[in-house]
Amino acid sequence: MTIHREGYKSIAITGILFAVINLISFYFFSGEMPVISWIIFFATLGLLLFMISFFRIPARKLTFNENQVMAPADGKVVVIEEITDEEYFKDRRIQVSVFMSPANVHQNRSGVAGEVVYNQYHKGKYLVAWDPKSSTENERHSVVIRHPKGEILFKQIAGALAKRIINYLQVGQKVAQNEEMGFIKFGSRVDILLPTDAKVNVQLNEKVKGGVSVIATFA
Repeated sequence: MTIHREGYKSIAITGILFAVINLISFYFFSGEMPVISWIIFFATLGLLLFMISFFRIPARKLTFNENQVMAPADGKVVVIEEITDEEYFKDRRIQVSVFMSPANVHQNRSGVAGEVVYNQYHKGKYLVAWDPKSSTENERHSVVIRHPKGEILFKQIAGALAKRIINYLQVGQKVAQNEEMGFIKFGSRVDILLPTDAKVNVQLNEKVKGGVSVIATFA
């Protein structure tokens, strides 16, 4: 397991706060109120361990198949439906949405190999990520990757807690399947917009792993 570079600053700040708070706590409370000192210690230790866990990048064997779309993120499948995309395609698409809880790995990956043909950040609201309106009203970052068998839109969506979306891709860039696409801090969701003739390989409430689980197969 490694720590994602986006977490270095957050973990360092949390570590400093952990040390300072506990030095003060043990100095003032350890003598007369040791229970309070220990409560503060375990609470702050829990926060530090959570931060380390949140930015973890576990070692895993990735799945590669040019005829399949891999999961761009860890989480639970919360939406599988046919929708009309108003942002880029202007036609019908199959939307598969993966919800990431704070306990999930938050690194986002490119589900297919190809060329980035669209990359757009949108300001917006911070509705809870499972709200259907979050796909079109929340802060989000959309990327379209042109694959030989069709274009796929990946949409990183902010939630009630996730208020920083990081995307590393640029228009014209060639990306490999499962290459890092970005990172969303503190829980949210990723939408995948597929061609209507694609075969969806997941079910509602199924847990998926980024770069490992197969979301869909091209027709």
